[in-house]
Amino acid sequence: MTAMTMGRALALFALVAAAVVVVGGWILTLVYPGEAARHAIVASAVVAFVVQLVAFAIARRAAQRSNAVAGWGLGALLRMMVFALYALVLVKALGLVSTPALISLAVFLFVSTLVEPLLLNV
Repeated sequence: MTAMTMGRALALFALVAAAVVVVGGWILTLVYPGEAARHAIVASAVVAFVVQLVAFAIARRAAQRSNAVAGWGLGALLRMMVFALYALVLVKALGLVSTPALISLAVFLFVSTLVEPLLLNV
């Protein structure tokens, strides 16, 4: 695996993840109207985007070393730990409305995880 190949795959995944976050965020703002909910959705979008890029890089690296399941598992563990930390600490610390914050983070992580396998071998 060359650095260029990894960079291209990561850039493509970043575009897809950004699209998921933007479209999903827009839909969620229709479900949860109001400034406080929008702020919570935006905060969740940022967290999800960063976590997804890190998890994809881990999975991609592992897949290139013939250990895709371990990489995907590590990424799933990372997502669960971040979600738990977000739910138990960050939502309150940042003063976010919990329902839209947690639902949006779960949606962003789930949907972008679904497209991850399609881009692992790009």
